[in-house]
Amino acid sequence: MKNLALKWIVLALAVFGASQITKMLNLGFQVDIFDKANAVVPGKVITLLLGVAVLAFLNATLGKILKFLTLPLSCLTLGLFSLVVNAIVLMVAASFKLGFMITQDGFAGFMSAAVASILISLINGLLSIFLPDPKED
Repeated sequence: MKNLALKWIVLALAVFGASQITKMLNLGFQVDIFDKANAVVPGKVITLLLGVAVLAFLNATLGKILKFLTLPLSCLTLGLFSLVVNAIVLMVAASFKLGFMITQDGFAGFMSAAVASILISLINGLLSIFLPDPKED
């Protein structure tokens, strides 16, 4: 249970980090945890954690279904189509506006989601290195 909470917090940090990087790249993926004076609002952090839980749930359900349905296309593109599926899942999760959102529409919004999903995966992978391995216990 403790390991699940750590993974949840690491994913939230990855979403936050991806939003900061996409902000520097002028893309439309952003996290809403600050007020007008750039102070962190605890209620908005809880909303972000809820949004990350929704993202994880959608990735575990809708993401797996979409990856299974698009398996032939993913095989033809040597797995690159899974990036499209990840971007779609992120767009669906961001549409709930639970702590993070995509502010652009159309193709620009999709590209923001694609870049953000790649960044979230990279940051989550890098941060997960520091998590304890439950197999070693």
